[in-house]
Amino acid sequence: MVHIGYTMMTEQAGPRELVDHVVGAERAGFDFSVISDHSFPWLDAQGHAPYAWSVLGAAAQATSRIPLMTYVTCPTFRYHPAVVAQKAATMQLLSEGRFRLGLGSGENLNEHIVGAGWPAAHVRLEMLEEAVEIIRSLFAGGYVSHHGTHFDVENAKLWDLPDDPPPLGIAVSGDRSCEIAGTHGDLLIATEPKRELLTAFDAHGGAGKPRVGQLPVCYDPDRDAAVERAHRQFRWALGGWKVNAELPGPAGFAQASQHTRPEDVADAIPCGDDVDAFVDAVRPYVDAGFDEVALVQVGGDQQKSFLAWSEATLLPALAQL
Repeated sequence: MVHIGYTMMTEQAGPRELVDHVVGAERAGFDFSVISDHSFPWLDAQGHAPYAWSVLGAAAQATSRIPLMTYVTCPTFRYHPAVVAQKAATMQLLSEGRFRLGLGSGENLNEHIVGAGWPAAHVRLEMLEEAVEIIRSLFAGGYVSHHGTHFDVENAKLWDLPDDPPPLGIAVSGDRSCEIAGTHGDLLIATEPKRELLTAFDAHGGAGKPRVGQLPVCYDPDRDAAVERAHRQFRWALGGWKVNAELPGPAGFAQASQHTRPEDVADAIPCGDDVDAFVDAVRPYVDAGFDEVALVQVGGDQQKSFLAWSEATLLPALAQL
């Protein structure tokens, strides 16, 4: 049976609301939760970008059962990997073992704020691999010094280290990231139900490790309202990650998606309240071999109704998968 998760989408809600939402997700019966880690929304219409790690700390205290996970944190530009290791170790302690650290090579949208430039994708993946090695070393305990191609660490140590460090998830989109995930990760993270990603992950040591996908949905009893909201806030998602990783701000995403039609979005994102359409959207992940799928309900002010419908209708239907 596939496990169904809930996404705290920091781009579309404020910090207190996000905590309230994940409390509601735990109450509704979601199996796990994830949170995006952004400094900008994708589009101005989303309107938010609180600090994910503060939200996570609050969520750890406000919930008792539901697992928490970054989806994903970039440990190479805004955050130094040694700082990410400290944050993740602290979260594992606060949550009493419910935290997983999801990592990825990032998007220009968020990482440009530190003024370090935005190198080519192969360099970003080199940086990610080195960052993961540093985080692993710090999780192992003791003092760590590292002088590598991209990062320096001088005599670092995690003084509050859980007995079981958080598992590391690595976001994948191609062969190189699958190699990093299979070699260094404890689980795979993806946003597309592509079986070839899992095959490449397995070929590099990922066989038997969990694989987590993510899917935007837009519940509303009024399907037209759902389609309009999904188009207004989520049309950027149709651009694909090769584009989405490069654009520097919401204005760029607005321009890149200006010709995307509402019907294009409705073809890609289940909209309305037809539970069979939502199940059909999850099924490709299950068929591809994903163990877990995190749903993203579009619209920061549309979470409570989605959670109530999920508890009563959607989660029981998805359990049949």
